[in-house]
Amino acid sequence: MLTAFSDMIGLLKFDLPAISNLEWRNGHERIMSMKYNETIAKMHQFVDDQIVPGVTYGIINQHSVLSSYFGNQELIPETLPLEQGELYDLASLTKVVGTTNLIVRLLALGKLSLDDSLSRYLPEWQSPQVTIRHLLTHTSDIVGYIPNRNQLPKDELIPALLNLKSGPDIGKVVHYQDYNFIFLGWIASTIMGEPVQQLISEYVLRPLELRQATFHPQNPLEVVPTEKLPHEGLLRGSVHDPKARILGVDCGSAGLFATLTDLVHFSKWLLGQISYPDFLSNTWLDQFFVDQTPDHTKNRSFGWILREYNGHPYILHTGFTGTLIVIDRTAQQALVFLSNRVHPNALNKAFFPYRSELIRTFIREANA
Repeated sequence: MLTAFSDMIGLLKFDLPAISNLEWRNGHERIMSMKYNETIAKMHQFVDDQIVPGVTYGIINQHSVLSSYFGNQELIPETLPLEQGELYDLASLTKVVGTTNLIVRLLALGKLSLDDSLSRYLPEWQSPQVTIRHLLTHTSDIVGYIPNRNQLPKDELIPALLNLKSGPDIGKVVHYQDYNFIFLGWIASTIMGEPVQQLISEYVLRPLELRQATFHPQNPLEVVPTEKLPHEGLLRGSVHDPKARILGVDCGSAGLFATLTDLVHFSKWLLGQISYPDFLSNTWLDQFFVDQTPDHTKNRSFGWILREYNGHPYILHTGFTGTLIVIDRTAQQALVFLSNRVHPNALNKAFFPYRSELIRTFIREANA
């Protein structure tokens, strides 16, 4: 009787299908897809409604990652499908991936202070009341007009920028401006003696192990194209932002290219899932999720937009080219959304309400 029972157990074991690692992973991804079914549907809607040519995305749910890509990378002069692992022009995500972390690292090392005046490092600047904190939180209220700004050569654009001034709302109102991070890049260069993009590559991208991120893509065919301009033609591997094209290595507001893999890795670092204590301590990392504005407007951290959901903070940032990162450290969730909404031209205002709805949907599902 005992022998027969043992034989039956053996038969049952033999008949049970083995679950491979791939099958387990696919099943886990299906569970993640169910959690984020509305977020994923919203991202597909971008392409289905012809708002963007294609989308590459990554969703971090605790320690799991769900990623995919669909649609096209190029519509003109020919239609080309998206491929895995391509570089995107991050536009203003350069500010939070690159320049913010460079400046915060200099703060952590004691090489500058949040209360330091911009004029201390750039004496040509005539509004000494502007501080590092103002620049990091977009509360500097820089005013003034530069005629033909995007057509000026570099040696004329730099003094024109330094000739701008701070307005009456300094410290009181968040006014998002590229100028803040251009100046921060020049401050870092003054301190360290190298152009800001070189500093970011050496002191941010390398220690954070962002292996594909670069300011100078070697193979343009591995880069998702952006706008087609009348005189330059299709931008593929050349930065879209005109100020960044003029300033080159001295621009800290835009210019970085990266892959989804880079940005998922970067997001895991901000979530605290990957640690680089020699780069920034947890104490400094905590500061990204705290209101850093002088008047506590509660909507800006260091570099990042600061928002709140169900009583806890989350951070996000967007890029003009159609890029987005959302980080909810409390819920241990993140979204990386990459598109080239400026292809074939930048007149694509329909994108912005779609993006706002995507952010709201993701945060709601992340905290469900």
